[in-house]
Amino acid sequence: MKKLFLGLAVVAGSFAFGQQFGAKAGLNVSSISKDGYDDTKAKVGYYAGVFLNAPISESFSIQPEVLYNNLGSKTTMNVPILGKAETKLNLDYISVPVMFQYKATPEFYLEAGPEFSFLVGANSKTSYETPLGAGKIPVELNKDNFNGFNFGMGLGLGFNITPNIGVNARM
Repeated sequence: MKKLFLGLAVVAGSFAFGQQFGAKAGLNVSSISKDGYDDTKAKVGYYAGVFLNAPISESFSIQPEVLYNNLGSKTTMNVPILGKAETKLNLDYISVPVMFQYKATPEFYLEAGPEFSFLVGANSKTSYETPLGAGKIPVELNKDNFNGFNFGMGLGLGFNITPNIGVNARM
């Protein structure tokens, strides 16, 4: 019974700091490596979602997020008969990072934590140039040919410009 009351006191105490709900959006850079593709370049994508920042103490908080994440890559190759071809691969994920944040100052924070991502869509567009002309081929891909689940660790830092607006960078 004492443990139950202690646990409730700790949980109730953490809510005394007040949670903050919010929305976030931004750009990301991703790349995919695969044997046989020599010229694979990074692709700029975007993300958007919501978060809950729950302080544990004055300096520490937990921030779970749910994000739509557009990732992929660009690949250029010379294909016999077709000539030069550039393929843009788009992979759409629902990502759930759980970041543990440390406030170094009231405005500046460091963060680290796991990220769980679930593939929800995949497509590609190939542009080609031949001696006979140029064109584009859109292709819907079978998402079962890709990893349906990704796990990673995030590390980042952020700066709160105002209590409601901030910027961060994460890798």
